Amino acid sequence: MTRKQRIVFAGTPEFARLILAELLQGPEEVVGIFTQPDRPAGRGRALQASPVKQEALAAGIPVFQPESCKTGEALDLLRSLAPDLLIVVAYGQILPQAILDLPTRGAINVHASLLPAWRGAAPIARAIAAGDKESGVAIMQMEAGLDSGPVLWEERVPIAPDDTAASLHDRLARLGSDALRQALDRLWANRLKPVPQDPALVTYARKLKKEEALLDWRLPATTLERLVRAFNPSPVAHTLFRDKGLRVWQTRVLPVQGGQAPGTITAVEKDGVVVTCGEDQLQLLAVQPAGKGVLSGSDFARGYRPRVGEVLG
Repeated sequence: MTRKQRIVFAGTPEFARLILAELLQGPEEVVGIFTQPDRPAGRGRALQASPVKQEALAAGIPVFQPESCKTGEALDLLRSLAPDLLIVVAYGQILPQAILDLPTRGAINVHASLLPAWRGAAPIARAIAAGDKESGVAIMQMEAGLDSGPVLWEERVPIAPDDTAASLHDRLARLGSDALRQALDRLWANRLKPVPQDPALVTYARKLKKEEALLDWRLPATTLERLVRAFNPSPVAHTLFRDKGLRVWQTRVLPVQGGQAPGTITAVEKDGVVVTCGEDQLQLLAVQPAGKGVLSGSDFARGYRPRVGEVLG
């Protein structure tokens, strides 16, 4: 009887959990899980297990949560699991070369972009914000650099005009599971050909910060509309309305020029208020006033009675 390939999986967020759940259906044996330590979350700041930890515990797989993998203890722990392959998906730590070299078949990474585009922490949001027409998943042979190893396999998908980071995230997680399965089947059969990344095409997807989600109405409406989608579900685009925070969840570009200053409400229509931008105008289709739930643009207009000439921001 052929021995099952032994896999150690390292990942943390929901994207990684979805891929782990599919991996557990395959022929390989997942013998251990590395994930980030439990972190405070929610209003009560209680410690919360990562999505990957929750999936692993439900499947009865041993879970390990080192604060750092750059220690001898972490290396010994991995060695004790005797892995054939380490699979890394949004783990949240840079792994040292000693860790990557330990499994007999090395380490591979599932990354939510078409490398070398959007290396780093937030590839899904950055692709939408930049107006990219397509995204995808790259299966990469890992090395010590940041997402710099040769690409073993990739799958592509168009970015829809109404895609948010949330909707594209879910599609890429499903695509990532398929791409990983394709890559693993070829890896075990020695039929993968590593393709080096072109350094001239590298872009970086830096971590999202709340302050960059503050809408600058001097920007073109098309740019702002992309940012609203890119920052949904987090950190959520926002502005000020009557000196209080107003989250903006959904918008529509209206290709008309207004003579007013950027941020000025130029119309209150049945679908929502219309706001002047640096170029064209933006209609607010779903918003969330401070301390309230999400409202449609029409409900916001009825309930808060915004006036033509009022300025947001």
